[in-house]
Amino acid sequence: MNSEPVALERALASFDALWSPRIIARVNDYDVRVAKVEGEHLWHAHDDTDEFFLVIEGELHISLREPAGEPTVRLPRGAAFTVPRGTEHKPYAPVPTAILLFEPTGTPSVGDRHDEVPDHVDATTGHELGS
Repeated sequence: MNSEPVALERALASFDALWSPRIIARVNDYDVRVAKVEGEHLWHAHDDTDEFFLVIEGELHISLREPAGEPTVRLPRGAAFTVPRGTEHKPYAPVPTAILLFEPTGTPSVGDRHDEVPDHVDATTGHELGS
């Protein structure tokens, strides 16, 4: 990581891969990641950590598996939402979308428990910006 400010627009313009987060900063033991997303991710859960989402551009839907059913949270541009640890969830972007994620360093993008990983989803703990 360098000591210069990170321009989100420039960071997002530096890669094209969908569902493949890039680490733009570290805060203590947490990564700040950006990703371009469109279409479906997969059902997954992070057993030991919450997952924070902020929509930079576009719109993100997050379906949640809860005892009472499977509600969907809709996040327009500028909206933020935290999925509680252990909650199965499935992000979906109906249009090209850019998101910012905040989670502990080393957290896999497909969680600790997940469905089969489709080819269009990068199972990663985040890539350094520029890689």
